Amino acid sequence: MSLPPISASPPPSRKTETKTITAGDNRQYPSEEANSTHMAEVQMPEPGAPDSQLSGPPLSANAAIDSAHGVSEVSETWQLMMQGVLGFVLLLGAIAMFHYYAPLTSQSPAPGDLQREVHDLNSQVAELQQERAMPATVLNRYRNSIGYIYGVYQVGFADQKPTVRARVSGTGFLVADGLLATNRHVAQPWFGDPEAEALIRRGANATLESVVVFFPGSPTPVSLAPSEVSSTSDLALLRMVNAATAPRLTVLPLAKSPGTPGDVVTVVGYPMGIAGMVAKSPNGIYEKLAYRHNDITAASELAALSLIRPSATYGHLGDVVGDKLIYDAPTAHGGSGGPVFNSKGEVIGINSAYMDGFSGGTLGISVDSLRPLIKAARKQAQ
Repeated sequence: MSLPPISASPPPSRKTETKTITAGDNRQYPSEEANSTHMAEVQMPEPGAPDSQLSGPPLSANAAIDSAHGVSEVSETWQLMMQGVLGFVLLLGAIAMFHYYAPLTSQSPAPGDLQREVHDLNSQVAELQQERAMPATVLNRYRNSIGYIYGVYQVGFADQKPTVRARVSGTGFLVADGLLATNRHVAQPWFGDPEAEALIRRGANATLESVVVFFPGSPTPVSLAPSEVSSTSDLALLRMVNAATAPRLTVLPLAKSPGTPGDVVTVVGYPMGIAGMVAKSPNGIYEKLAYRHNDITAASELAALSLIRPSATYGHLGDVVGDKLIYDAPTAHGGSGGPVFNSKGEVIGINSAYMDGFSGGTLGISVDSLRPLIKAARKQAQ
């Protein structure tokens, strides 16, 4: 008799509980299914199991700690290496900066040189300020010693009506007690006049009927007479007939030399004569004198109203050729005989002429040519 097959029953299952042990930190390591090597398993037997079943493999916590220490050591080593590289780079940068800036430091001026440079710079700034203020300074200091000259002359033959009779105007300035410097063509208006010179060559006589000077601030003119005339330059000296009646004036200082090209110059005078002063006068005076700007009555009225006022122009010395000065300070007729100042307020020349159509073509005569005339006039006065 055959027996039914007997199937072997599966052995009773045993539940296993897995716990994780952390190695020195708070991170939870995965279970055995995650195939981690940093965990230790403890199998818990079923209730009633014999004590022998509690034995198992030892915990691997020390191995996990050792592994963490190894990772930490590698990280620290990497950080130290990076710090070393960074320090080396910084050292190279410091060396490069030292080599770059060291020559500049060695070339920098010493304290004494720096003080001299600062002093020179301050001097240059002061000189520029002085040059800019020179026209105003000259006018304020010497205005009253620079006068407007007005005269009438004639050229004709004896016992005949004058062939030429004309007015003349110009500028003069005080160079010594009672002596005014001006141009020869102001003191002798026929000088350089082709018509008058042609008559003189034919035997005509040239004479000054009258010549006076109006000083700023003085209500009355002062009569003048010829003193010295240059035979080589457009220069002359006029003498005040009654110097006692003239206001007390300051003699203008003469420079030792005319200067060099490029120097700053200031020209003071009466360009356009009475017409120029009338144009600068108040509206009421202008309307009254606008059509009488060439007669002496207009000049007298301006003097009575303290409107005899010179003008100043500013420029640079372009060249010095012999006793001629060429500069670009503008002028016009009536400004002839005016002083030409340098940046120190000294007279370097006498304004003489200008070229039409060329702003840089104003001409003057060097002060060096004026000194012999002053010496001769003083000797004659003795």
